[in-house]
Amino acid sequence: MKFEKMQAAGNDYIYVNLFEERVDDPKRLSRRVSDRHFGVGSDGLVLIGPDEEGDFSMKMFNADGSEGAMCGNAARCVGKYLYERGLTTKKEIALNTKSGMKYLALTVNPQSNEVERVQVNMGKAAFADSNLVTIPGMVNYPLQVNGQEYLITFVSMGNPHVAIFMEGIDALEIEKIGPQIENHPLFPQRTNVEFIEVVDPTHLRMRVWERGSGETLACGSGACATLVAAVITNQSNLKASVQLRGGTLEVEWERDNNQVFLTGDAHFVFKGEL
Repeated sequence: MKFEKMQAAGNDYIYVNLFEERVDDPKRLSRRVSDRHFGVGSDGLVLIGPDEEGDFSMKMFNADGSEGAMCGNAARCVGKYLYERGLTTKKEIALNTKSGMKYLALTVNPQSNEVERVQVNMGKAAFADSNLVTIPGMVNYPLQVNGQEYLITFVSMGNPHVAIFMEGIDALEIEKIGPQIENHPLFPQRTNVEFIEVVDPTHLRMRVWERGSGETLACGSGACATLVAAVITNQSNLKASVQLRGGTLEVEWERDNNQVFLTGDAHFVFKGEL
């Protein structure tokens, strides 16, 4: 099986083209390739395939083999893959995901014909979903974990996110607190957790604990949830840079029609054969 490794802001996945390859057990394959010692090494697996409703489909699986609903950084990598590997000449692409149709807009260098930036319309932010959270509308909700209180704000971007605003995120022992919140009974399908430091209303810093993968260098949907949570808690403008350990993403929330846009670059790392 041929594959390519790509990364966006350090969020790295293994990409497989289902127009050419066949994957019978993606959950098992994701666990195998994601292992950074005995596999290829990645945050998970992304399958690119055909779609009846949109232009293409994307299915993504976490490092533990669980299927994810959406990954904004992976979606942006898919846009670059589709264009530069000759699967499409479109610069606007409808990509069907488990959390619905996502729309990509590619910025292509006219000289090199390479995709320099990809914007993805991540759709609507939601604050209540009985499938994802047991208490609707949690904004600065006090949550006790290991004897410490955290003020959490829940945002769904088609997948669940908990935003926690705090100081000193660099010193945070995320591997201890992350799993406690990820697996809290409030979240029937577990949750992603973002720890955020507000530099100013146009600049947010963030660390992320992703459900099924642990700490990663970046999370696109998490960056979107972070901005929305910062806006509704009166800490951010509607457009801001979100700085993660793997790079910086630009996020904008068109609040009137509730559409969230994620923009950044994407990169090929290497090709391989398994």
